[in-house]
Amino acid sequence: MRVRVLGSAAGGGFPQWNCGCPGCRAVRDGSRPATPRTQSSIAVSPDGERWWLVNASPDIRTQLADTPALHPVGDRGTPLRGVLLTDAEIDHTLGLVLLREGGGVHLHATAATRRTLVDGTGLLPTLERFCPVTWTEVVPGTVHDLGGLSYRAFDAPTGKHDRFGTSGNGSGRVVGYRFTDTGTGRAAVYLPGVQALTAEVLHELAGADLLLIDGTTWHDDELVRLGLAAKTAHDMGHLHVGGPGGSLDVLTALDLPRIVYVHVNNTNPILLEDSDERAEVEKAGVTVGHDGLELEV
Repeated sequence: MRVRVLGSAAGGGFPQWNCGCPGCRAVRDGSRPATPRTQSSIAVSPDGERWWLVNASPDIRTQLADTPALHPVGDRGTPLRGVLLTDAEIDHTLGLVLLREGGGVHLHATAATRRTLVDGTGLLPTLERFCPVTWTEVVPGTVHDLGGLSYRAFDAPTGKHDRFGTSGNGSGRVVGYRFTDTGTGRAAVYLPGVQALTAEVLHELAGADLLLIDGTTWHDDELVRLGLAAKTAHDMGHLHVGGPGGSLDVLTALDLPRIVYVHVNNTNPILLEDSDERAEVEKAGVTVGHDGLELEV
């Protein structure tokens, strides 16, 4: 199985267009080492020829252009076979409308996500005006075969308010995916949004050969400290990385072969390559994901 990190930043990217936090300033003025990043998305493939996107960020055009394996085949052919969605967030779905020239889009999404795309954001009806859209319902706990690759979605804890009020509070609002290479049995987990590493979530991570996980903030109150927002990471449905009870503390005790932080917010100091926080992550043997990172599982 092959995994390509297309975008490693949280919503807004890095630097965020309207942000003057230390990290964003460093990218713009070069005062400290920091690499720009686009918004969160990955691509997975069993063979390097057939690919599935997991989330379609607003930066999808640039991400596809920067990935030779996803370039057109012939005049208008594409190696893309579909798009899996972890939720209905704008940051993860706005790129769907940029795929309209492809002759059709096949979506894998939960019923809750589809409901929001239809009745909330209206993205799905908009896309359907331009091209055919087919849908595979993602049911958490059920295995779906993609041919050489399978996936099983699982619910990710989230206290995030559903601003569209369409998905309810039940299963499927936010999910992670566990991909399995059906030939080797090796597994990769993609979990870009999670509020708590509960016993149920840790069970889903057990035995994974690769984990790509939410690295939104270092401190739970990071945005509050910087005067940029009134909400904590927890309020926004994410688990902070640093300190006691942070994801780094919990994950390094699991003895997983490889852990990569993705969906990293522009305010997180781990994006500054000379920061103490970055050094702490790397000392723990964990990778700070970057756009273009290619992984073989």
